Amino acid sequence: MANDLCIILVTCRSVKEADRIASALLKKRLVACANSVPGLCSKFWWDGKINKANEVLVIFKTKLRNFRKIAKEVKRLHSYAVPEIIAVPIIAGSEEYLKWIDSSTGQ
Repeated sequence: MANDLCIILVTCRSVKEADRIASALLKKRLVACANSVPGLCSKFWWDGKINKANEVLVIFKTKLRNFRKIAKEVKRLHSYAVPEIIAVPIIAGSEEYLKWIDSSTGQ
């Protein structure tokens, strides 16, 4: 089961934006859980120069097979032209928690 589960990382411009995206994904049962971590300081290349921004990191727990639908919804709701949407596999976890993720997400 763990090899079908993943964590998806998304950075957002604000807590409000992070909450809006998390709520939409939860309502569609595309994710089991969304953790918002405010206070993130990001430095990155954009438009040929190094930029800095205060962001909110959202950590989603879900099934890998939901990635395309999640990415589409994040892009629809996100204010960035190129939002961060990265999936990381869950290679191990408590059996009960992994079953909860599986049962809490659709498909």
